[in-house]
Amino acid sequence: MAALRARYDHLLGTERPAIVEIVSWAAGNGDRSENGDYLYGRKRMREIDRELAHLARRMKACRVVDPARQEDRSRVWFGASVEIADEDDNRKHLTFVGDDEQDASKGLIGWSAPIARALRGAALGDLRRVALPGGEKEWEVMVITYPAAP
Repeated sequence: MAALRARYDHLLGTERPAIVEIVSWAAGNGDRSENGDYLYGRKRMREIDRELAHLARRMKACRVVDPARQEDRSRVWFGASVEIADEDDNRKHLTFVGDDEQDASKGLIGWSAPIARALRGAALGDLRRVALPGGEKEWEVMVITYPAAP
């Protein structure tokens, strides 16, 4: 939520006013049909307005959840860090985060990703099947942790 708010504030308070100033200056220079500053500025303003609308919708739909306050720590819920193993004992460490925070290279998996949906509510030792692009795979939950409560 903080990252969404920061991006929204930056676009609205910094980028958009700068583009408005450029477009106003360019509009005063005469022929707008061949004025690159004016045409690019208007295009960039539309992009900013579209992103602002998207961010506003995301922030309105967003619910801030503190995983440290999770009461049922014996199962996989939002904010859990899990270690899973496949049939060949290949292990993966995953943390389930909001879809806007996901970064698979860091092991941060969006809450609506297929593997997150498959592991929701799983307890230690549970086996879950996950449909992947390369075919279906079965994973066993080995470890479930949550951040320490404040």
